[in-house]
Amino acid sequence: MHILILGAAGMVGRKLTERLLADGRLGDREITRMTLQDVVAPATPAKAAMPITTIVSDLAEPGQAAALVAHRPEVIFHLAAIVSGEAEADFDKGYRINLDGTRHLIDAIRAEGDDYHPRLVFTSSIAVFGAPFPEKIGDEFLSAPLTSYGTQKAICELLIADYTRKGFLDGVGIRLPTICVRPGTPNKAASGFFSNIIREPLAGHEAVLPVSDDVMHWHASPRSAVSFLIHAGTMDTQAIGPRRNLSMPGLAATVGEQIAALERVAGKGVVARIRREPDPVIMGIVAGWPRNFATDRALALGFTTAEQSFDDIIRIHIEDELGGNFAA
Repeated sequence: MHILILGAAGMVGRKLTERLLADGRLGDREITRMTLQDVVAPATPAKAAMPITTIVSDLAEPGQAAALVAHRPEVIFHLAAIVSGEAEADFDKGYRINLDGTRHLIDAIRAEGDDYHPRLVFTSSIAVFGAPFPEKIGDEFLSAPLTSYGTQKAICELLIADYTRKGFLDGVGIRLPTICVRPGTPNKAASGFFSNIIREPLAGHEAVLPVSDDVMHWHASPRSAVSFLIHAGTMDTQAIGPRRNLSMPGLAATVGEQIAALERVAGKGVVARIRREPDPVIMGIVAGWPRNFATDRALALGFTTAEQSFDDIIRIHIEDELGGNFAA
């Protein structure tokens, strides 16, 4: 099996690559080849058991998607996008990368002909939903985004469902919760502070909290995100039906509950490194975000999370990223 990962240099792309290389299989099929693509060079895994090709390209540029699809990968993980804050700040760039790149990809798949129907796993977002919200967003709730990023993801969801309906590909869209705790350095995502207020204090650094403690959000760990992708790449899509986009399971927690979990896991000294500095721009964006979900369809289709509490999310970060240690 040939697997193509688009956006492979990103955090989730790197972790997905590591998991696939460790397993050597996707479901019951052996992985015989992997192609890793991004706008910056993905790291070439050392001592891989199969051929690995790394490609630097921009899906939004004409012809780039077609060149990747010409090798006919059986499974394509589409993680390539710019994040929410950047898409909101740069309107044209957001639509070029997040929408045009996806459109080029699915059109390239279609152009390969009737004998090519790859599984396309698309990473969507809970940003496709907009306020006002019910207490929990269920599977029947209207997709009506209030940000450019959410709009771009919602359009891509509709396109992938329609191209699947027409038989051009076998698409599954997974709406990821905010991935927390995200390792590495802060990015331009408006949601970045959810990770920053955990990651930076654990590393001994100060973190700025731009919103109030009562802000609630929907979270999952990087470990769970990779598991969602693997399941979406292997599941029997006959069970999904025509509605090909699913909200993923996660954990609802307020910022205050995040901080309380950090204190339980790491102590008061670590929590003291959080500095409150309200940011009206971030607060305005967050006000339009969903907070809690009932993900019955995804659970019935076999998607599960690794976390039962925010304490678990923090412990996973310490285990996977910090070698079990942190700056007390």
